[in-house]
Amino acid sequence: MKLFCSDLDGTLIGNPEGTERFRRAWKSLNRPPLLVYSSGRLLPDMLNLLQQEPLPEADYLVAGVGTQIYDFRAGKCLDSFSELLQENWNLSEVEALARDFPGMKPQPLEYQHRFKSSWYLPKASRDTIFLLHELFVSQGLSVQIVYSSLRDLDILPARASKGAALLWLLEQLQISSADCVVAGDSGNDSSMFLLEGVRGIVVDNAHPELLEAVVPVEVFVSPSSLADGVVEGLDHYGLLPRLLKHRAGLTGLNRDAALQRLLEVENPSGLKKSERHLIAKGYDEALATLRRNITPLGFSACSLSDNEVLGTDENYRSVWARDSCMTIMGTVLVEDEEIRKAQRTTLETLLRHISPIGQIPSNVRIDSGTPDYSGVGGICSVDSGLWFVIGFFNYIRVTGDLQFLRTHLLSLRRAMNWLAAHDSNNDGLLEIPEAGDWTDLFARSYNVLYDEVLWYRCNLCYGRLLEWSGDGVRAVDYFHQANVIRAQILDRFWPDTTRPNQPFAAIQFSLGDVSYLLAEITPFGFSWRCDVFGNVLAYLFHVVDIEKARRTFHFLWGVGVNEPFPVACLYPAVNSGDPDWKPYYTTNLLNLPGHYHNGGIWPMVGGFWVRYLHRLGLHQLACRELYRLALLNQQGLQSSWEFNEWAHARTGKPMGKRYQAWSAASYVRACQELGMAQDFEELN
Repeated sequence: MKLFCSDLDGTLIGNPEGTERFRRAWKSLNRPPLLVYSSGRLLPDMLNLLQQEPLPEADYLVAGVGTQIYDFRAGKCLDSFSELLQENWNLSEVEALARDFPGMKPQPLEYQHRFKSSWYLPKASRDTIFLLHELFVSQGLSVQIVYSSLRDLDILPARASKGAALLWLLEQLQISSADCVVAGDSGNDSSMFLLEGVRGIVVDNAHPELLEAVVPVEVFVSPSSLADGVVEGLDHYGLLPRLLKHRAGLTGLNRDAALQRLLEVENPSGLKKSERHLIAKGYDEALATLRRNITPLGFSACSLSDNEVLGTDENYRSVWARDSCMTIMGTVLVEDEEIRKAQRTTLETLLRHISPIGQIPSNVRIDSGTPDYSGVGGICSVDSGLWFVIGFFNYIRVTGDLQFLRTHLLSLRRAMNWLAAHDSNNDGLLEIPEAGDWTDLFARSYNVLYDEVLWYRCNLCYGRLLEWSGDGVRAVDYFHQANVIRAQILDRFWPDTTRPNQPFAAIQFSLGDVSYLLAEITPFGFSWRCDVFGNVLAYLFHVVDIEKARRTFHFLWGVGVNEPFPVACLYPAVNSGDPDWKPYYTTNLLNLPGHYHNGGIWPMVGGFWVRYLHRLGLHQLACRELYRLALLNQQGLQSSWEFNEWAHARTGKPMGKRYQAWSAASYVRACQELGMAQDFEELN
C-alpha cells in the first residue's frame, strides 16, 4: 500500500476518541504510505477543520468534492488539475438551469466554488437525478452530479469528483490504484471506491447510498463506526500488524495487548481496580445466566428453572423472537461453542414456524413447540420480524455461514414482504398496531419511532444478506429503500422550525424545536415523550448523525434517565389523567408510572445506553455507567446477579423475571465494545 485516501466528516471525524485512536495507529507505522484527506468541504474550510482535529499531517488534500487538490507540504494548490476542469464547463449556465429545476434551492455562498455549484434537493428519486443530468446534456454542458444524504446535490465539471481527483493524483505520483486504499461514509465518496483495483473501507455508519454504489465491487464493510472502522479496515488490509482476536471477541479494534497499550490513553476506563473487578465478575455471571437460558429450542426469555409460572406468565416459557434475536446480537462475538449452537438453534426454531405469508412467530412454546403469532392481548407483534432479520444478519456476518443463508433466503424474503405490507400507504414507514411491539400493554401506534428505526436497519441488513448471496440487483433496491426510510424518520420525528416546509413542523408548529426524535407520529397527533430506547437505537443504527445524537444525550443526561440506574426506557412517565393514559395500564400493576414500559429501568436498554455513550466519544463516562449497570445486575429478588427483567424507576429495586437472557446479553456486548474484556484477562 502506497497511498491511503480517506473522507473526513463521518469517517475519520465524529468521535474524538476514535480520531485519536486513528492518529496513534498511524503514528505507530514505521513507514507510513502517503496520506490524503478528501472532503466535500472547500479548501479554506478544510484547512480550518484540520487545525482543530488531532489528525496526522496529510501529504495532499482533495477539497470541494474533487474540484481542488492541495499539496499540503508545499502549501499550494495544483493548478494543472484545475485547468482540466474548464472543458465544457460554464458556471453561470449551470446555475441558471439548476435554479429553474423544480425543488432546487441553492446552498449558502460558503459552499460554492467556481467548479462547484451546490444545491439542496430533498428526497430526489434516481429518475429525478437522471432528468436533471439530461437537462445539462441537452444544453451542451458536460457535468458530474453528486447526490448524497437524500438532500445535498453538487454539480461539478465532468472530470471532477473525489474519484477523478484521486485518480489524477495517483497518475502524477506514478502510483497504481491497486496500491491505494480509500475510506468513506457517504454517496460523494463512491467514485473513489469505483476506481479499478482500489481497496475500500466502508465504515459501519455509512449512508445506504454508499452501500448501494459499491455493490458491484469488493470492499471491506467494517462493523465499527467512524475512525474505529477505518482502523479496523486498515488492519483488515494488512497495513497494521495482524491482530489476534481476544477470547471475549472484542468488537471494533481487535488488537493484542501491546497495540492496545499503544493506541489507548493511560487508564482509559477511569475506574478503580475494585470497580473493574465487579464488572469482570458481572461478565462471568452474565455468561452463566446465558447458559441458564439455553434450551433444546434455543434461548428462552428467562431461566425456566429459576422462575415460577403464574397464570399468564406461562408465555415466558418460550423462545421469543425479539428477546432471543437481541440475545444473539449481544452474544454473537462470544467464542463459545455452546452459545453459538444456541444462536443457530434459535434461528432454526423461529424459521420452522414462519407463517405461509411470512410472519415470524412472536414466540414458540418450549414445552410443546407450539408457535404464537401474537403478543399480549392477541395483538400482532411486528418487531418480532424486525429483530429476527437483524439478528440473522449479525449471525451470518460473524459466522460467515453462507450455506445457512442460502438455505433460508426464501423464508427471509417472505419475512421482509410481511413486514413491508405494514407500510399500507406506501410512504416508507410502517403502521404499527397499538401495543404491537416490545412495549406490549402500552399505547403507541401508527408510526412508532422504535419500530421505524428497526425497519431502517432491517432493510440495510437484508440488503447486505442479498449481496452476500450474490443478488446484488435486489440488494441495491433495499439500500435505496433504507435511504428513503431514514429521510422519512428525520423529517417526521425531528421537528425543526428553521425548515418551515417540513411536513410535520407545518402541521404541529406549536411543538417548536426538539432535542430528540419524537416517540410516535399519527395522522391525529404526536407523542412528545422521549422514547429513550428508540433514540439510543437511532444513533447506534445510524439513523441520526453524531450532532443530533449529542443533542439528545444532553437532554437525556439533564433529565436523569440514568438515575438511580441506567436506564429508564421512557421520559417522562405517563400519569393518570394525562391524555396518553389508558385504563389498561393498571393491568397487573405493570404500567403504573415508573413501572415496566412506563418509565421503568431496563438493564437490557442499559447495555445499549453504555454503547451509545462510548460511540459518542464519552468513553470514561461509558465505563462509569457500565459499572453502575453492573451494580443493577448484581441485585436480585432472591440472590445476587439475577440480571432481572426491569427495575423500579424510583427505588431501583429489581422487578420482573430472574436471569433474563437479553439483560445478560446486552451487558456482555457493552463490556466487549468498551474493551473491558481486555481488562478481565489482566484481572484474572
